[in-house]
Amino acid sequence: MATYWEQYAADEQRRARLARRVVLVVLIVILASVTSWWLLRNYREKQRVNAFLELIRKGDYRTAYTYWGCSVERPCRDYSYDKFLEDWGPKGLYGDVSAIQRGRTHGCTDGVIQILHTRTGDVWLWIDRDSLTLSYAPWPVCNPRIPASSLRGQ
Repeated sequence: MATYWEQYAADEQRRARLARRVVLVVLIVILASVTSWWLLRNYREKQRVNAFLELIRKGDYRTAYTYWGCSVERPCRDYSYDKFLEDWGPKGLYGDVSAIQRGRTHGCTDGVIQILHTRTGDVWLWIDRDSLTLSYAPWPVCNPRIPASSLRGQ
């Protein structure tokens, strides 16, 4: 028959083993959660770009134009349907979708910058997180900083 101290030591070992397992499981869950978030953080925006490029590949330019928040009936003020076709149409700058390669994706607070490598050069697309509308990224980085010294001369 085990003495009190032997039983106490066995119980202590069981508790320590259980505590190690709980800590290990918690760490694995945290690691899996962070990894999943990291891999899927821009998933919707990437899928939107894929759908847009697929519409261009199929030649459905009217529907692709709606991804920019515009329509043929109500064109955007600064990006008309004709200008869209100059860029993305069959004879446009970026119309050859088979030659487009997706580059890096930069996740920003309000949207995502997706870099597309085309035959005519790189294109930085901005995908708004809320509305999933596309536009050209105004800058190749998320939060551009303009040095105050460059503004003093103006």
